[in-house]
Amino acid sequence: MSDRPTGNPRGTRSPVLARDGVIATSQPLASAAGLQVLQSGGNAVDAAITAAAVLGVVEPTMTGVGGDVFAIVYDPRTKRLRGLNSSGRAGSRANADALIRQGITTMPADGVYPITVPGAVAGWSELLEQCGSITLARALEPAIRYARDGFPVSEVIAAQWAAAASRLDPAAAACFLPGGRAPRPGEIFRNPDLARTLEQIARDGSAVVYRGPIGEAIARDNQKQGGFLTVEDFAAHRADWVDPISATYRGYELYELPPNTQGFVALEMLNIIEGYDVAARGHNSADYLHRLAEAKRIAFADRAAHLADPSLVPPSTLAALISKDYAATRRREIHDARVSAAYSSGVAFDGRDRGDTVYLAAADGRGNVISFINSLFSDFGSGIVTPGTGVMLHNRGLGFTLEQDHPNRLAPGKRPLHTLVPAFLMKDGEPFMAFGVMGGDNQAQAHAQIVVNVVDFGMNVQEAGDAPRVRHLEEGLAVESGISPAVLKSLQQRGNVLLDGRGAVGGYQAVMIDGKTGVLMGGSDPRKDGLALGY
Repeated sequence: MSDRPTGNPRGTRSPVLARDGVIATSQPLASAAGLQVLQSGGNAVDAAITAAAVLGVVEPTMTGVGGDVFAIVYDPRTKRLRGLNSSGRAGSRANADALIRQGITTMPADGVYPITVPGAVAGWSELLEQCGSITLARALEPAIRYARDGFPVSEVIAAQWAAAASRLDPAAAACFLPGGRAPRPGEIFRNPDLARTLEQIARDGSAVVYRGPIGEAIARDNQKQGGFLTVEDFAAHRADWVDPISATYRGYELYELPPNTQGFVALEMLNIIEGYDVAARGHNSADYLHRLAEAKRIAFADRAAHLADPSLVPPSTLAALISKDYAATRRREIHDARVSAAYSSGVAFDGRDRGDTVYLAAADGRGNVISFINSLFSDFGSGIVTPGTGVMLHNRGLGFTLEQDHPNRLAPGKRPLHTLVPAFLMKDGEPFMAFGVMGGDNQAQAHAQIVVNVVDFGMNVQEAGDAPRVRHLEEGLAVESGISPAVLKSLQQRGNVLLDGRGAVGGYQAVMIDGKTGVLMGGSDPRKDGLALGY
């Protein structure tokens, strides 16, 4: 993009600048719905929930009522960050040994077994009750309209829809494949069943999902197909407020969420990277990318050994994992000239991950800021829709392991290892940037790259997401096309197996706050259909 008149070689477009409100999402209709809430007097949390509900309609491969929610919210009145964990728990009938007796050795990605209680609606309701200023019914109005009246399917979403169509069970296919195929770009899609479900939620609140007919229908259908969920499991669900965890990075403080999310992985990676003079080597240098990949491998070894339900991760273990002393010890294991054969990982995690998620960020002129993530996990989640609801159910139970004696082993009432992590960067005790990057296992390693882009290389909120990224996979290092041939050659000489990075590095959204002027700046990833808007 060096032809841009500003001479910025990495930015695809300018950041969105505004004073009274900014929202960035992965789909323009959702951004517009959130902006309208801001313009009508709502705050950033109101806008986020409104946009999230729209995304559940217009981006159905990624998110919706049948998924989970996490958020980090800055409250200007108390000047503190609060974290929300509304991830679901395994059903009371969950039984790892029963699966093993069937010859199942790893958690299935499809079908009823990986379906946990969906926490999205409880999370939306809790955020509005505690931090918002509008009702859930008001927030759902645009989503209901799009589900009932239809919307034109956008380009990237249409491609994802078609690629995932084969995963749908008959009820889901009847809902999401009109005419027997995925809708093409520009075609109008309607989901009248989902419109009716959202209308019920708007009328009766989140109780209709967790202690009413919607949850009852999902539980009955799940049991009919041999799944683990009961009506009592829905009634027992709660969204939990948690304290974010943090680590400093060159004078900034990055906040993530604690287990069962992988937030500590991003903090551990940055603690390791902080020991290197990244800026002196240049952006996306071979030295930096090699060390980044090795830091990821170390942090993921720790993730595999320790990440589980919050009650099973001791605070002392978590504190050690994100400490500077621990990072210094692990940093010494990295060889600059070659890829290490392996890093100590304890018990290995055996899940598979595509990572289909939506992330959005919003801020308003009154100081409210939210970093928010909502997901079905895999593309179209479990591939199952309870007939008549229009709700695609997630497959978050895929995050469990079936290995004996592992803290993340499938069991009733447990929350699984979760890849979802919203992020929040603070500077001198003030909000600086709410951001996130979609894509399952990609998220924590992308967080580290975004922070490096902003802190070490001074990138603006748009450029930080536009710049080429990498993603370390078990098969090798996925790299985007903007990384130079010389760097690629050096990475290969060190033993890195290079892969095509197209579609591997997720989608980024962010809002940045200028602490001196109060100007709000929004950025949205060109890898998605998204858009940042402000006023």
